[in-house]
Amino acid sequence: MSAAARLAGWLLPPLLLLHAWHLKHPLLYWLRDWETSLLLGAALAGLLWRRHLPRRMAWVLLAVLAVTLWREAEYRAQRDAVLDAGEAMQAVGRHFVVGYTDFEEVKLLAARGLIGGIYLARRNLRGRELTDVAAEIEALQAIRRRAELPPLIVAGDQEGGPVSHLSPLLEAMPPLASLAGRGDAAAYRYGLQQAAGLAALGVNLNFGPVVDLRPPGADNPHDRLTRLGARAIADDPATVSAVAGGYIDGLNAGGVRATIKHFPGLARVRADTHLFAARLDDAPAELAADWQPFRTLAGHPGTAMMLGHVVLAAIDPERAASHSAAVVDGLLRGDWGYDGVLVTDDLNMGAVFDLGIGRVAAEALAAGVDLVLVSYDPRQAYRAIHAAAHALQRGGISRHRLRDSARRLDEFAVRTPSPALRTSNAKLIETGPLRMQEAPADS
Repeated sequence: MSAAARLAGWLLPPLLLLHAWHLKHPLLYWLRDWETSLLLGAALAGLLWRRHLPRRMAWVLLAVLAVTLWREAEYRAQRDAVLDAGEAMQAVGRHFVVGYTDFEEVKLLAARGLIGGIYLARRNLRGRELTDVAAEIEALQAIRRRAELPPLIVAGDQEGGPVSHLSPLLEAMPPLASLAGRGDAAAYRYGLQQAAGLAALGVNLNFGPVVDLRPPGADNPHDRLTRLGARAIADDPATVSAVAGGYIDGLNAGGVRATIKHFPGLARVRADTHLFAARLDDAPAELAADWQPFRTLAGHPGTAMMLGHVVLAAIDPERAASHSAAVVDGLLRGDWGYDGVLVTDDLNMGAVFDLGIGRVAAEALAAGVDLVLVSYDPRQAYRAIHAAAHALQRGGISRHRLRDSARRLDEFAVRTPSPALRTSNAKLIETGPLRMQEAPADS
């Protein structure tokens, strides 16, 4: 046997076992339809040709078979338990916003009251017409009406600039940074114009604006996916608050709710939370400027706040803000008196997923978060809902907490703009058009 073959014989079985242990991990989402079959096939093939393997590696391959079958069975059992739609599953389900790849699957979740909303991604729009997607969303809302359930939250990520996940179906608009110094009216018209497209599609909650301050200096080399420098409005809190405030008012006038993000702010964070855990070691007094836009805009009607997966060490050194009771119930609900809707960033992100998506979802709801987002890998929602429901049954999540959250969600619900308001908004856009020139790349 060659040296390369011997090396492969030593390395491949442990790698297969590691994959089996992390079966259906979001980082391997692209392999989802085949990974169980591939793992089982690779382990069986190795055992059939075990004479080419070190003897102890045969035991590792047997472990690959056992762990793969166990993890697959565990996942299916959790999925089936959720779909049985027991009372606890429905009680926590209202607080989940999920992405989807299979319309029939999400239709079933919506009809059984197992989710509170959906997240539209590029994959849901690719190769389709706006009218087709709008009809699909309306079909889901009709199902909710027939089931006498609250309307679905339909969320999208259409910030403008580099994060315009609903384009090209919706008009691609420049980043909000391009409106700095142009007054509240320009930001209002921008929001109104964007809301017209979002509402036509059926979206009623936009995950914008970004109110993190722009990081100082050169781009962070560790920030490969967040790209905050290209998305932030400005490095001045007053400018951020003014532009974001006008934009939020415009969205609301068009029948779309806004989301300020990502508390406690990413400007000082070095790690990219899409991939790695991140923390802020600054004291709250040192973060006053970073938090000013959040505090200024938190009371804006029709505005949610997204919690980032960042550990705010001075308040809770163990948990990220997205699932920390000390941050949610202590700082935001307590010290700030914030009684608006709180939504987590996607729980598929590397900063929290490996803690256990079910654990993080349960801790977020127990802390007082209103909406848990599971978007990139939608089927992780089964694991998260299952764990949250069991936490509710064990008393780890207070039913009083969920009732308060349900009240906030009811108060937050979008009311469809009247025809007269729509006509007025359309005229305002026509008489005060924005010049949609692209801003400089570093703005």
